Amino acid sequence: MEFIDRYRTLAEDFTTDVVIRPALRVNSLRDAAVQDRLQKRGVRLEKVPYLTHGYFYEAGFSLGATPEYLLGLYYLQGPLSQLVSELLAPKPGETILDMAAAPGSKTTHLAQLMRNEGVIFALDSNAARLEALQNNCERLGVRNVLAFKKDARFVADFDMTFDRVLLDAPCSGNFCAEDGWFAKRRLADVNANARLQRALLRAACTVVKTGGRVLYSTCSLEPEEDECVIDWVLRRQPEMRLEPLAVPLGDPGITAWGGKQLHESIRHARRFWPHRTGAEGFFIALLSKR
Repeated sequence: MEFIDRYRTLAEDFTTDVVIRPALRVNSLRDAAVQDRLQKRGVRLEKVPYLTHGYFYEAGFSLGATPEYLLGLYYLQGPLSQLVSELLAPKPGETILDMAAAPGSKTTHLAQLMRNEGVIFALDSNAARLEALQNNCERLGVRNVLAFKKDARFVADFDMTFDRVLLDAPCSGNFCAEDGWFAKRRLADVNANARLQRALLRAACTVVKTGGRVLYSTCSLEPEEDECVIDWVLRRQPEMRLEPLAVPLGDPGITAWGGKQLHESIRHARRFWPHRTGAEGFFIALLSKR
């Protein structure tokens, strides 16, 4: 009950009784009318109104085992996970850093938005997960990703800067994504994650170009891993500024926690409660470098 009590101090209407709608991302790098093909198989599709290539779906069979899936015509990905890459908004020809890239959900989406033009440096410290990333890139027709086994805290070793940086940080996750989540988590784990997240975000802010952007996201609902991480960086790196997010859902970031007032601009971030969005919990903040 510890975590539930915390959530109810932030959202009085919080409940774990939620229905999460599955979604997919149509892969525009492959030239095929996959929507028609799926609908002919009896799959019901509904466009996600705030995404370019996202669809909610209902199917009487696994969409992870169809010929269309194996051909890379679509990727199974939650709507808020897709929103992350769209808000970073990479442009064709840019140099992008994905700091925690495997298994490649957002990496391949970034490549799709860039139309395979430019380059994405995709880092992960887990070799086995990098293999999954490489397999997904091949299946989806992604050709502009360079994958490295590397601890992203030390990305400055590359001695280069990036137009945009994505840090979808390692985190505690949330109860929608894992059975028995509440029984497995402790606040000590949350605080340990926050220490790593702060180090990663500080590294991201160091290597992004002046005028560039850093998108920080987690699928955690814990303020220590979300707003408090942003507050920590804003107070130490005054060249970073939080940008408003033009999205039609989500709640403003909280500006006070644990008896401490947080940076006022954190209201520009967005936290996404599952019971209010019908999607897996998420937190998203977009920073720019002056």
